[in-house]
Amino acid sequence: MRANQPPTTAAQLPRLLDITGLAHHLGVNPRHIRRLVSERRIPFIKWGHLIRFDPDEIAAWLDHARRPSAATASGRSL
Repeated sequence: MRANQPPTTAAQLPRLLDITGLAHHLGVNPRHIRRLVSERRIPFIKWGHLIRFDPDEIAAWLDHARRPSAATASGRSL
């Protein structure tokens, strides 16, 4: 359970993504996702031999990886 969040019920559980589904969502090859997992550069859940991804954790991971554009970083508006 995540800190500061109430416990979830079965109806509220997120639908977890598999490697192929996440690769499709991100527009990359499944092999790239496997490499990110093996290098532990992406948040994942290992359940037995299965690898799954929580969409909320992936969204947070993507936000953390976001880099501002040069215009945004200098304070200029487009």
